[in-house]
Amino acid sequence: MIIVIDFGSQFNQLIARRVRENDVYCQIEPNNISVNKIKDLNPQGIILSGGPSSIYEENSPRIDKSLFDLGIPILGICYGMHYMVNILGGKIKKATKREYGFANLDIKDPEPLFKDMGTGFQCWMSHGDSAVELPENFGVTASTENTAIAAIANHTKRFYGLQFHPEVEHSINGSLMIRHFIFDVCHCQKNWTMKSFCDGAISQIKESVGDKKIIMGLSGGVDSSVAATLIHKAIGKNLFCIFVDNGLLRKNEKEALEKNLMSNLDLNIKFVDKKDKFLTALKNVTDPEQKRKIIGNLFIDVFEAEANKIDGAQFLGQGTLYPDIIESKSAFGGPTSIIKSHHNVGGLPEKMKLKLIEPLQLLFKDEVRKLGTELGINDDLIWRQPFPGPGLAIRIMGAITSARLNVLREADVILLEEIRKAGLYRKLWQSFAVLLPIKSVGVMGDKRTFANCIAIRAVTSNDAMTADWAKLPHDLLGLISNRIINEVENINRVVFDITSKPPGTIEWE
Repeated sequence: MIIVIDFGSQFNQLIARRVRENDVYCQIEPNNISVNKIKDLNPQGIILSGGPSSIYEENSPRIDKSLFDLGIPILGICYGMHYMVNILGGKIKKATKREYGFANLDIKDPEPLFKDMGTGFQCWMSHGDSAVELPENFGVTASTENTAIAAIANHTKRFYGLQFHPEVEHSINGSLMIRHFIFDVCHCQKNWTMKSFCDGAISQIKESVGDKKIIMGLSGGVDSSVAATLIHKAIGKNLFCIFVDNGLLRKNEKEALEKNLMSNLDLNIKFVDKKDKFLTALKNVTDPEQKRKIIGNLFIDVFEAEANKIDGAQFLGQGTLYPDIIESKSAFGGPTSIIKSHHNVGGLPEKMKLKLIEPLQLLFKDEVRKLGTELGINDDLIWRQPFPGPGLAIRIMGAITSARLNVLREADVILLEEIRKAGLYRKLWQSFAVLLPIKSVGVMGDKRTFANCIAIRAVTSNDAMTADWAKLPHDLLGLISNRIINEVENINRVVFDITSKPPGTIEWE
């Protein structure tokens, strides 16, 4: 494996992904990790990430200097390079001219990171400090116009530093540099595959859970469905899935889940119909946060009541992903650390006293989809766009009623049908309809109308942290609008949301 030491970079996840793209396992560790823990992990290489701090700030992140005595290859990126230079006896100073954005790299020593890359190329800089004096036995391997020391190497120790960010797409040859580090320097093998992960996870779930029972709330989304299927492969009918129908689902949601997970994969799912309970609690509620709280609290009550009916359950399954673990600053475990004590996860009561099992906690979203394919899950489910926990409640602006839910469901079905026909469904992060709390005047069949308005939201994104509005073809938008107005009652106007995130969010509430 390769480990990334987290010095606060916004690109940590991207570094790990770049390594994993080469079928080499990579995980992110906090900078306060002990050297003994690193020895236990036994990585083939270490990457020190960038970060927003200056090396001379009082609380700037540090790591034990004995890291550099382990005989393990190290690649420092931006702040990671500054830290390496500073702690090994070099000097870092505030740059006379800061670099943010594109720069042209002039290669002086191509081996090993810049091998077969010519004399130079474009890279992406983001720094206010620069190295001005190198530690003993280090040499300069590349420069830019404003930064004389843009890349460094100590070939004997196999220590390398890059002032720029190779992990971002803006850096030409960036992925190739990382590839040279993990294969030519660290001599890693390509053995991180979804089949190897799947086999290992199933074995460990069997060993850890034995013949005990696991309960799991199933949403029908990609993460929970893949996690449930993986657990099912390990313990079969001892997995008890609970699907709560809160009345806020899209059209035919329950039927699709029954087909994909019950019929095809033989999962043990109990469907709990609580539509009336949720809609009664949401009557006349218009505030988005209040909607979320009502739905969340009711779900907990319903789930707990159903879970208590399952005698002997000792584990709670969840579809937590690696980004959730990283962002929550939780303890980072190795590939075998998929079980920890349950502690109010998702707001579930402490009194449930269940141990938490998160078999996907080392995976990114794209890897979860690959795992789903490995497990034989239907493509329609694997590539399903994200759907919010509160469901259609936060896609109806204003009060929620059965009638308004039906209007939105019909409009949403038409939108997704046409998005799929156009071959755009997998290219979009999300695409959905929103029912607005306004009415407008229209003319239909030579008669005046005063009816509802639907907004179309479609975005492109890699991770939902940022998103851009999708440039859907005008003919497609016209077709969707025409179908919605003609086929859905009480709709006479359709608008298209052209707001990016930020400043807007993807969902409207």
